Amino acid sequence: MKQPHGNRSGGAGRPPSDRGPYSGPSGSQRRPSGQSPDAGKGGSPSRSQGTNRAAQVPKQSQTQTLRAPAGMVAREDRPPPGVRPFSRPRAEKPLSDHHTNDTKAVHAVPRRGVDSPKGTVWLYGHHAVAAALANPARRLRRLLLTEDAEAALAQQFRPPWPVTPERVDRSRMDQLLGRDIVHQGVALLADPLAPPSLQSVLEKEGPLVVLDQVTDPRNVGAIMRTAAAFGAVAVITQDRNAPEENGALAKAASGALETMPLLRAVNIARTLIALKAADIWCVGLDAAGGTVLSGPSFAGRRVALVLGAEGDGMRRLTKETCDEIAVLTIKGVVESLNVSAAAAVALYELTRKP
Repeated sequence: MKQPHGNRSGGAGRPPSDRGPYSGPSGSQRRPSGQSPDAGKGGSPSRSQGTNRAAQVPKQSQTQTLRAPAGMVAREDRPPPGVRPFSRPRAEKPLSDHHTNDTKAVHAVPRRGVDSPKGTVWLYGHHAVAAALANPARRLRRLLLTEDAEAALAQQFRPPWPVTPERVDRSRMDQLLGRDIVHQGVALLADPLAPPSLQSVLEKEGPLVVLDQVTDPRNVGAIMRTAAAFGAVAVITQDRNAPEENGALAKAASGALETMPLLRAVNIARTLIALKAADIWCVGLDAAGGTVLSGPSFAGRRVALVLGAEGDGMRRLTKETCDEIAVLTIKGVVESLNVSAAAAVALYELTRKP
């Protein structure tokens, strides 16, 4: 196991900005009609040979995703002056997941319309809705139930409920939420939860989970459920490239969304530095890690478990800011685990006592 490095309390210092050098696609400016291909040769240079590089980029290529040149790694975003390191959740919007082929999970988000005002979220499923009804911090707006689902929900959370239920048929709920949504006949329109401050989380005892660009809401929800089961105090995600609070995340969390704080950090590397300054040992989980994760070896230390996206793993700056990179022992032909499964195994190991 690595020994604490010299700049342990401050980490790697102030991380640089994420806006790396732009290397846009090359292109040529369209020649004005009537101008010969040899125009501009000889005397003064033609207008098409000027230095206006922006004019040479075709409009179509300007909308493409920009990638850093080969051999270079994009760096994390640096927030503008005055911006707090944690931000409130943004309005729900469809996601794009670059690390899974499950398009159903990406697009299975309730439709936005007159029945879902901006800044609200539809929660669905018996466990997620029952937990939200029992959460006094959750602002509730509408509760939709089918006839069959009303009795089942009453068994999990006895009425009277804090919001008057509306009886609807299943076809109406499918129309409102989408046919791919497994809502179980229960849907609750509510406001997103306000995240607590990082300081209030640090005052509690227990491990933390930090997610670096994990984009699938079902994975985040499952990790929140696991974190609650093993006594973690919070799950921290990036403000960008992470799912918003939505029904898919809440259903996968199976009620843990109401009890497990979900914080959003503008910059993951700077957040790790803040955790290290609070005497928290940051352990990144990577298939190429050098140390086998062992819970007893962390006895007496408070740990923040850092997990990266499936396929790509942690970004370079995130990995370099960690105190230690560990790996799980996996036997057989399987090379890696799903990120939520890896989080479950790692949290179990970290909380295992000798």
